This record gives sequence, structure tokens and C-alpha cells, in this order.
Amino acid sequence: MAEQATEEDILLAKRIISAAKRHDVPALNILLKEGSANVQDPTATVSTSPLHAAIAACGKAEDGKEAGDDAVRTVETLLQNGAIWNDLNREDETPGCIALRLGQKQIYDMMVEAGVRAEIFFARMEALGLGGDSVEEEEEEIREEQPAAKKQKVSEEDAKAIQEVMEEQVLDDVSRDNQAYLKSQLRYKPGILLDESDNAVMMDWETQIMQRHAETLIPKAGLRTMNVGHGMGIVDTAILTHDPSEHHIVEAHPQVHQRLREQGWYDKPNVHIHEGRWQDVLPKLVEQGVVLDAIYYDTFAEDYKALKEFFAEYVVRLLAKDGKFGWYNGLGADRQICYDIYTKVAEMDLYEAGFDTIWEDIAVPSGLHGSDQWAGTRRPYWTIDIYRLPVNTFVK
Repeated sequence: MAEQATEEDILLAKRIISAAKRHDVPALNILLKEGSANVQDPTATVSTSPLHAAIAACGKAEDGKEAGDDAVRTVETLLQNGAIWNDLNREDETPGCIALRLGQKQIYDMMVEAGVRAEIFFARMEALGLGGDSVEEEEEEIREEQPAAKKQKVSEEDAKAIQEVMEEQVLDDVSRDNQAYLKSQLRYKPGILLDESDNAVMMDWETQIMQRHAETLIPKAGLRTMNVGHGMGIVDTAILTHDPSEHHIVEAHPQVHQRLREQGWYDKPNVHIHEGRWQDVLPKLVEQGVVLDAIYYDTFAEDYKALKEFFAEYVVRLLAKDGKFGWYNGLGADRQICYDIYTKVAEMDLYEAGFDTIWEDIAVPSGLHGSDQWAGTRRPYWTIDIYRLPVNTFVK
């Protein structure tokens, strides 16, 4: 349990936030020797970090208040001193969200780059086996930091209770765990597929996007294609309109297998259904020497780490040298800055794996946001205006 902040702690927090708001870099440099770039003033009516305050003080760009050099240096100073790019205030805004809302493009771009650096750093640490509990605890401590807050160790009994609560939270939302999702009950309704936690697995507003993916991946008839993640069958239907010589569908959920049978997919010519997780199916296809001209990936209840493993370990071995790879780009699509960051991170990781990326911007259907299409769902998984469609080919 955190100790109560002293008057000295509160005063220091106020001074740091005030200096950030004034864009007073010399004062910040002095104050940050004593305090954190992530302090909060517990006495304030509106919770804000120094980074939130510095960006909010820039005002709206449309009012002629473009961020000046002092504002830019202030943001740089805070980031260099450990300010968190995705820290949330009470209005559920990150610092980047504020910059975007105010139209402060230079500041917004700085926040995106900070997010990219942070995501790559933690991914590299994990890959080197240097992440572990200590780094995760440090990152969590940074995210939750308050004046005079101290993390207390818990007993083994308390730790077990905490773990049980965490497991209950995971089970309450099966989208957080792939194995739980695969054991869950799905519901096919008109225009939507839901899991048992009311998460929308797929919706028919994605049809235009899926059709365009098929068009970009399959420029002519007679190609060898594969889709991982059937769902409602939108992209597989689109792919078959391009007359592939063979089409592979990899699907892990038993209820989707049942629907595939009911709709006659197992009997379609040149269609091969592979029941199971792609992590189990693809090694066998590699061993069999399967070569494909187009591969598409759109799974559910898997994170970016899974996508990265998919293209870095398997697409590189299954795709023909002049083939194309596409994937559903929904990473962070409930917040613009997260979407922009993961788009950049994915492009960098794809290049490291040997792929070039071409992006095509597609406007999502007007009226989607806040519409009754989301009625009955746990939360909207898409809240931004533009879908960035990726097409990947091997670097020449």
C-alpha cells in the first residue's frame, strides 16, 4: 500500500507540473534532479502528469498556437527523463491523444516516436531474456507512480490471492487468452460474430476491407493462397472470387469448423481445411514443402507477438519469392496514437524479417463510430477513421 504523500512531495509535484506547463526547461532540469517526470498532484481536481500539462498548454494549433521551441524542448526533456508515452489522465487521454486533439502535429509525431522506441525497447529486452518480473514491475511502477508512492512486497498468501483475481479477470474476457477463447462458445448473429464475453470477433462492416485485401494479394487466377482465421468467412469468400488453384484455410475454433461444414466449405474444389492452431499446422506445411503465392492472417485473441512470430518464422518459409503477404491491421485501433505506433513498429519488424511494406489507406464506413452496430458488444474494437491496409513482399 502506498504511503501518503508528504507536503514536500506534493509541493515538488506541483512545481514540476507548473514548470512543464510554462515550458520552463531550465527549471525542469533542476526540479527533475529531485523528482519524477511522472509525478501527479494528489490535491488537484483534475489528475495530470507533467507531460499532459506541457502538451495541453500548447493550445489548439488552429488558433495560431503552433508549439514553439520551448514546448518542443519541454516534451523532449520530460521524455528523456522517463515520462510515459501512454500514461492516462482521468479523461482517458494519453499525452499523444491531447496533441492530436489540439492539432499539434509536431508534438504528436514526437509522442508516436517515443511510443515506437518504448515498444521496441521492451520487445528487445524480452527477446534477450532480460524482461522478466523486474522489468515488468519497474514498468508498472512507472505507470502508477504518485508522489511518495512506494511499492510494498506482499506475502506468498497475498500473492496467490492476487494471482487468483487476475485469472478470474482473464476468464471474464476470453479475448485475453487464446486457449480460453478456443474453448468458449461463439454466437453467429446477422452481421456479427461474438465470443462468449460479448467481444466482436468479426463484423460485416469489414467486408470492403477484406475484399480489398484479396484484390491486393491475388492479382490473377491460378495462384496458391492461404488464410489463417476463417471467422465469418468474409475474406475466404473474397479470395475464392479470384479463382486460386488451391486455397488453404487454417482455423482453430471447433464451432467455426462446424459452420465450415454446414456451409459446404469442406466440399469446395481446391479448398483445403486445416483444423487446429496455426502454431501446430504451419510447421507440418513447411515440412511438406508447401509453397504459397498469397498468405493472409486474421486471428482472434492473439497479440502482436503472435503476428510477429507468424511472419518471421512461417511466412518467410511458406511464401514464394514473388508472393504477397497481408494481415488484418487492427493493432490499437481503439486509439489513434496506438494504431500509428504499432503500424510503425510492425513495418520495422517486417523489414527486419525481410519484407517491404506498402500501405493503402481506406476510410472505414461513415457512421460506424457510436452506431448501433456495436449494440450488445463488450466494447468497440474500432474507433478511428482510416484503415491502413498492408501489402508485404520480400525485399528485393
